[in-house]
Amino acid sequence: MRIFIALAVAFLPFGTIASAQDSEQITALKAEVTQSVEDNQKMVQEIVDSLFSFSELGFQEYETQHYIGNILEENGFDVTKDVAGLPSGWWATWGNGGPVIALGTDVDGIPKASQKPGVAYKDPLIEGAPGHGEGHNSGMAVLVTAALALQDVMERDNIPGTIVIWPGIAEELLAGKAFFTREGLFNDVDAVLFVHVGSSLAVSWGKARGTGLISVEYTFKGESAHSAGAPWRGKSALDAVELMNAGWNARREHLHPLQRSHYIISDGGDQPNVVPQTASVWYYIREMTAENILENYEKLNKTADGAALMTDTTVSHRVVGGAWPRHYNKPMAEAVNENMNAVGMPDWDETDQVFAKAVQALADTEQKGLDTEVAGVREPSEYPVSGGSDDIGDISWLVPTITLNYPANIGNLGGHNWRNTIAMATPVAHKGSTIGAKVIARTMVDLFMKPELLEASHKYFNDVQLAETTYAPFISATEKPAIEKNVDIMAKFKPQLKELYYDANKYDTYLEQLGITYPTLPE
Repeated sequence: MRIFIALAVAFLPFGTIASAQDSEQITALKAEVTQSVEDNQKMVQEIVDSLFSFSELGFQEYETQHYIGNILEENGFDVTKDVAGLPSGWWATWGNGGPVIALGTDVDGIPKASQKPGVAYKDPLIEGAPGHGEGHNSGMAVLVTAALALQDVMERDNIPGTIVIWPGIAEELLAGKAFFTREGLFNDVDAVLFVHVGSSLAVSWGKARGTGLISVEYTFKGESAHSAGAPWRGKSALDAVELMNAGWNARREHLHPLQRSHYIISDGGDQPNVVPQTASVWYYIREMTAENILENYEKLNKTADGAALMTDTTVSHRVVGGAWPRHYNKPMAEAVNENMNAVGMPDWDETDQVFAKAVQALADTEQKGLDTEVAGVREPSEYPVSGGSDDIGDISWLVPTITLNYPANIGNLGGHNWRNTIAMATPVAHKGSTIGAKVIARTMVDLFMKPELLEASHKYFNDVQLAETTYAPFISATEKPAIEKNVDIMAKFKPQLKELYYDANKYDTYLEQLGITYPTLPE
């Protein structure tokens, strides 16, 4: 029987034998990098906890830059800081030649989202301070751990290719990635693996659910005067802002139901007895397509012009950021899905589930606990689904891209809230991020070892995604990043935050450093 089998194999085409050998090697490498991530869970935990303690807002992610940059440099990466006009940004590379696989994730926090981790009721670390109410403190742990696992096997087996690690700066302002694309950082990249915290293990392809947007700030200028002594001599910039907002709110009735638009008054004057000579309002204009975003943006500009005419003021505007609607790559998503199913969900224990249900009760939502099944690959919806935005959309129109959602937070908490901070330096975040790192590491093996996957990804990208669409960023060629945003807030809170930075040399976890019992539940 052995002779018969040997003869049969001898007459197989060479490519078939080579393919079988390649498949065996890929399977072995995937097992190896998965185990490497498993063995490196301590790094995952330390990165998650450290970035949580920094609690940095958009454009001010300097501690994160320094911390992650040092880890990467210590492991042989070339790290370039202050890229694309973003002082807190970086571009880190390791390896030689192609393919070039870029790993990205967002790193900024949410204003006024400070919260003690593991405590299932409101208890801020610092009252009024920022916090990681979106969970962006966890993504770099996923990417760095996965990259180091690949680095080991690529060095040993002389596997060609380059790994890039880059941050989503000021994602909450949708104000970073378009500058990366405008400056050509992704011109030589073959594929992008992006990760975002969630409560499930999921990926999608095609047109993503949610919107794109333009973020724009309008500034009106008038004339000051004594509000009681000579109000007729004033030209109120604040009146112009209020009239603009009233006009836009009336127009909403006649916009498509899938649009989303919202604003804050970023400058409302100085004090009541002075007619405001300057005032500003900051808008996010969201829609399902780039064309509709630009159409509503032009309508908003006209509304601003009308408000200026009514108040004898002048108006100017500045595009703070933009995000194209996202489109994800089908072949890459299918590869990720295979790896998600191979890795599976975290091994949540009863403590994790009790904690999650307590936090969900706090949010007045269904107490489902933590997901235990892989959500899998989501196909494009038959009907458009509105919602949030992410400026990974810009990159998705330049390079074949997917976003992996990994289960490092608790579901159904509302988002952008202190409740979403609670789990982000606990075993929930640590376990979920470890799972995400395993999936990314395995998918990197696919991309480096299967040229046919990259070929199929680029064919889908060129023949399907770009068939009727040409990308151009919403920011102009001269627009500069709004790096002044959040400077004052961080200047106020950073001295207090520094006192609470996680010290991994003294404490096993951030919970231990803070003296918090996991979980701490309401009495």
